[in-house]
Amino acid sequence: MFKYSDTNKRYHTLDYFYKHKFNSKVFKISLNAGFTCPNIDGKVGTKGCIYCSNLGSGEYAGNKNQDLVTQFNEIKNIMHKKWPDGKYIGYFQAHTNTYADINILKEKYELILKQENVIGLSIATRCDAITSECLDYLEQLNKRTYLTIELGLQTIHEKTSILINRCHTLECFEQMVKKLRERNINVVVHIINGLPYETKEMMLDTVKYLNKLDIQGIKIHMLHILKNTELAKLYKEKPFHVLTKEEYVGITCDQLELLRPEIVINRITGDPKVDDLIEPTWLIKKFGVLNEIDKELVKRNSYQGIKLQKN
Repeated sequence: MFKYSDTNKRYHTLDYFYKHKFNSKVFKISLNAGFTCPNIDGKVGTKGCIYCSNLGSGEYAGNKNQDLVTQFNEIKNIMHKKWPDGKYIGYFQAHTNTYADINILKEKYELILKQENVIGLSIATRCDAITSECLDYLEQLNKRTYLTIELGLQTIHEKTSILINRCHTLECFEQMVKKLRERNINVVVHIINGLPYETKEMMLDTVKYLNKLDIQGIKIHMLHILKNTELAKLYKEKPFHVLTKEEYVGITCDQLELLRPEIVINRITGDPKVDDLIEPTWLIKKFGVLNEIDKELVKRNSYQGIKLQKN
């Protein structure tokens, strides 16, 4: 059995990590705090990343027209019915959640930390949107609660990064990981498989690079093309290959084999809203994709990190 599993999973799931760290069922509650992004407001760009909808990768976050406590309680109340003893992590998901005045950040973060049974925060952001003042505050916060900073990277390849309009460098990303880890703050990195014109080898290179960094978790997404995005325009004007489910499963299993076993797999597939999805339609059946990954690892008699042990 894989070291970090007490089920049939052959990779280090977030559910396993939470259960063994907190001895409890733990839920991340997605929130929309109404932030914007330096890649939208003109600081580094105006159109955002080409795959982002107007919700800023926060399709399952709360309604920004509601206050944060209302957003939090709506989801919490649903979860509480099934797991009355569950604990919660406030997940600031939509757009760039460190991109504001420090007093605004403190107000929003501290409000969620005050809610009952909240044991931590997970904050999604960009490497170019964390000031020195914010870092100092995050360091203090990390001593009081369980804190995770989620950094979007998507790819290590500059040509792709320019195409998808990330508007930051790999060096900037690496420096921010270093700064966060110097403060003992946990880092989770987002990557996307199937970005336009990337090969399997390029996707594996992204994971090989990340495996050498001091990161604690990773989110692996499948690129999905949403309506009314720059990516949708590109796909219509210059169609590119979209990974099949079989290709995605194979590449993702290859990536898992290259990752250190202690790195927590926070996500392993995309989860788009059906009404907004153009391609790939196979992503609609999320659990089917997860099952195929499990089956492929069994078929290979493989697990997370196996390639590292053989080298």
